Amino acid sequence: MTEAELRAAVHRVMPGVTEDLKELARIPGIAFDGFDHRVVERSAEAVAELLRGAGLPDVRIVRDGGQPAVLGRRPAPPGAPTVLLYAHHDVQPVGDESQWHTPPFEPTKIDGRLYGRGCADDKAGVMAHVAALRAYGDRLPVGVVVFIEGEEEFGSESLGDLLRSHREELSADVIVIADSGNWDVGAPALTTSLRGLVNVFVDVRVLDHAVHSGMFGGAVPDALIALARLLATLHDEAGDVAVAGLVSGTAAELDYPEDRFRGEAGILDSVQLIGTGRLVDRVWTKPAVSVLGIDAPRSTEAPNALVPTARAKVSVRLAPGDEPARAFEAVKAHLEAHAPWGARVEVTLEQEGAPCVIDATGPAYDAARAAFRTAWDGVEPVEIGVGGSIPFIATFQELFPSAAVLVTGVEDPDSRAHGPNESLHLGEFARVCLAEVLLLRNVAETLTR
Repeated sequence: MTEAELRAAVHRVMPGVTEDLKELARIPGIAFDGFDHRVVERSAEAVAELLRGAGLPDVRIVRDGGQPAVLGRRPAPPGAPTVLLYAHHDVQPVGDESQWHTPPFEPTKIDGRLYGRGCADDKAGVMAHVAALRAYGDRLPVGVVVFIEGEEEFGSESLGDLLRSHREELSADVIVIADSGNWDVGAPALTTSLRGLVNVFVDVRVLDHAVHSGMFGGAVPDALIALARLLATLHDEAGDVAVAGLVSGTAAELDYPEDRFRGEAGILDSVQLIGTGRLVDRVWTKPAVSVLGIDAPRSTEAPNALVPTARAKVSVRLAPGDEPARAFEAVKAHLEAHAPWGARVEVTLEQEGAPCVIDATGPAYDAARAAFRTAWDGVEPVEIGVGGSIPFIATFQELFPSAAVLVTGVEDPDSRAHGPNESLHLGEFARVCLAEVLLLRNVAETLTR
């Protein structure tokens, strides 16, 4: 198909793709503990029907002890390469619903953006794959394997086993992981590095039981103050991570203006940024430590008593080149060594994931850059890092070492994935869909034997 035919095909399918994205986003498929996982099943079934309707002859729901994934296949024409298209259909919890301007599971279009949980991360990734399949119909120039995961937001615990169980069926020459973002609206990107992750629980104990704060306060520390002092040791005065032994690196030569960064983060005018060095280094290739939550008595219900124990959930993002197991030991050793006033400190691992670096050289990456350049009307794509983590990319690299891994995405800096008012820029979404259609054509032309 010519470029003009492909553009016309994408233009033709986009209205239906957008409406189906809305329907998919109305399904609150959350894989976290405590949520109704029957809804995740319903989400998987909806994705399976979309893939069948897009012309894949072999579509199944698969699992390996975790949440349901969807696997769809169409064989390659003789001599043509096979492309694996990945996305995930599960979503993050909505958090504080009062912070949403629109109902989180009723997709709402406002000023060219579609608001709702999962509209960007990552049901738009699912629908970008569906759009490419619909645009080609029965004229696909490559073999396609579509793999839509069902528990990415909850850590992909069963994904490694699932990939190994279906390794032969998933084998491909090129892997497209549609779960990242672009540099800006109107500026496409390939993601070539991602930070890893170590999440830990930190438990502090100072007393066997709660005691009267007046009778014992002033001589006996409470666990919350001890925990606060301990957590404060994780950063130095400048805000750099103070844990010895964690890896730091240097990011690509991209300028990330501070005013743009502050606007995208929504940081208050009076609040200073933390850390030192270039912004791209701080958010892509240096470690970061965040306190995600603290277990403590509710302030409105707290008695006048010294709290005997306190717990925090701490998230450590690891720079590319670091190793989760070694990083956990470094964090654990730091926290134990800085226990204030002899408090008993226990550090337990909740979750870990490896960082990754992608060498984006070779014909498949050239094919992707050409597709992006065309879809964005001549704008040259850039290589970016991502401060977030997609640990399973390292698993794909391990299991399919000869495949070119392309990390693409539908998000832009204002998509607010994981937060309230998540949204998708519909103009960029159309470009993403066109880029994927062009990518499949370019890969076919480049890699067909």
